[in-house]
Amino acid sequence: MYRFLLTPRWWGINLFVVLAIPFCVFMGTWQLGRFEDRVQTHDAAEKQPAPGTRPAKPIEELLPVDTVTSGRPAIATGRYADQFLVPGRKLDDRSGFYVLNMLRTDSGKALPVVRGWLPGKPGHTAVPAAPTGTVTVTGDLQASENTGTTGVDTEGGLPDGQLGMISAASLVNLVPYDVYDAWVTLQDTGGATGGGAGDKAAGALRPVPAAVAQGTGLDLKAFQNLGYTGEWFVFAGFVLFMWFRLVRREAEAARDLQLGLVEEAEAETEAEAEAEEGAEAEAEEGAEAEAGAAPGSGADKDAVGTGTV
Repeated sequence: MYRFLLTPRWWGINLFVVLAIPFCVFMGTWQLGRFEDRVQTHDAAEKQPAPGTRPAKPIEELLPVDTVTSGRPAIATGRYADQFLVPGRKLDDRSGFYVLNMLRTDSGKALPVVRGWLPGKPGHTAVPAAPTGTVTVTGDLQASENTGTTGVDTEGGLPDGQLGMISAASLVNLVPYDVYDAWVTLQDTGGATGGGAGDKAAGALRPVPAAVAQGTGLDLKAFQNLGYTGEWFVFAGFVLFMWFRLVRREAEAARDLQLGLVEEAEAETEAEAEAEEGAEAEAEEGAEAEAGAAPGSGADKDAVGTGTV
C-alpha cells in the first residue's frame, strides 16, 4: 500500500522533508543559543562592577569596543578641532542635542568627544566654547552608533555643523583626518585639564550617561530570539505533520483503488455525464423542431414556392 513512497514524485517530497526538518531544528537551536548567550552576558554584567567605576585606561588599550570595554573610562590627550551638534537627543525626557568635538590626538587620529547635552534646538541655544590648547579628557567609552541606535537621525538633510549619527563612517566624510571607531562621553563637563576660558562656560553642559552595550542584557532582542526559537520548532513540526497527512491521504486513495471504489465512482460520474449530454441533445432537437414548425419560417416559404410552380 505504501509503494507509492518510492515513486519519483514522492522521492522529491521525502527529500524536502529530510532537509527541511533538520534545517528548522538547527535554526531553532541557534536562536536558543543566542538567547542563552544574552542571559549569560546579563548575569556576568550584574556580577561585575559598573564600567564607570573601573580605572581609566588610554583609549588605545580599550579598542576595539566590545561588551567588556564599553562604558569603561578612557583617557585621551590632544586638541579640540571641529565641532558638531547632534540634534534629536533626549535626556530625562527633555528634547535637546549633544555637543560633540573632535579631539585630535598625537597619533594623528581624532576621537569624537561628547562634551555634554543642552536643551532646545541647535542654532537656538548658545553653545559653550570648547577648551583651547592641549587637553586631557577622561570619558566613558562608547561604540560607534548605527541605524538601530536610539535617537539616530537617518533621514539626512541636516544643516552644516550638525550630525545625525556618531560614527566613524559618518565623520570621515566631514573631516579631513582619520577618526577612531569609537567615542567618549564626558561625565565631568568641566573636567578637561589644560583648557582656557571655555572651561567655566562648559558648566552649562549636562553630562550624557553612557549607554549599555548593544547585545547585552535581557532586552527586546533577547526575547525576539526566544520567539524565533519557538517559530522554527513549530515549522519543523508543521512539515512533519503535513508529510504524515499527505501519506495518509495517498494511502487511502490507494486502498480505495484496490477495493474498486474509485472505478465505481468514475463509472457513476461517466453515466451522469452521458445522461446530461443526452438530455442536452434532446433539448436541442426539440428546439429545432419548434423552430421549423413556426409560421414564417424558411421551411414554409419553400413549401409555398413549390406549390406555385
